[in-house]
Amino acid sequence: MRALVQRVSSARVLVSSEEIARIPRGLLILVGVGRQDSTVQGLFLAEKIAHLRIFDDEQGKTNLSVLDVGGRALVVSQFTLYADAQKGRRPSFIDAAPPELAEPLITHFIDSLRAHGVPTEGGVFGAHMVVDLQNDGPFTIWLER
Repeated sequence: MRALVQRVSSARVLVSSEEIARIPRGLLILVGVGRQDSTVQGLFLAEKIAHLRIFDDEQGKTNLSVLDVGGRALVVSQFTLYADAQKGRRPSFIDAAPPELAEPLITHFIDSLRAHGVPTEGGVFGAHMVVDLQNDGPFTIWLER
């Protein structure tokens, strides 16, 4: 499982021009599921992200987590995180999990974040989404398990 975690001032997801999720300050998390992934990877990443210290404290040091600042999370399924473009010009997605495996693991990941106390919204699995965000910093971290 791969997660691209972005610290944001705000973020939202639109499907067919309709806003389906919005968060204020917090984390936009793009998540890709690989063919070999299980709930184990989602549990690990949810715990890591909930406690990841990437928000500034009073001295401007990154010592605070999304929990510490009362932030929220917005999770968007992103199978393209498993793109392999080493050969040719068209990326291969052979390492990405098929939808019937990926969708329940994305749901489990969202539930795991919530279980850690992070208020979490989600996109619509498999939909064409427009993700609108204000990246804060910018501060972007790649995590993989």
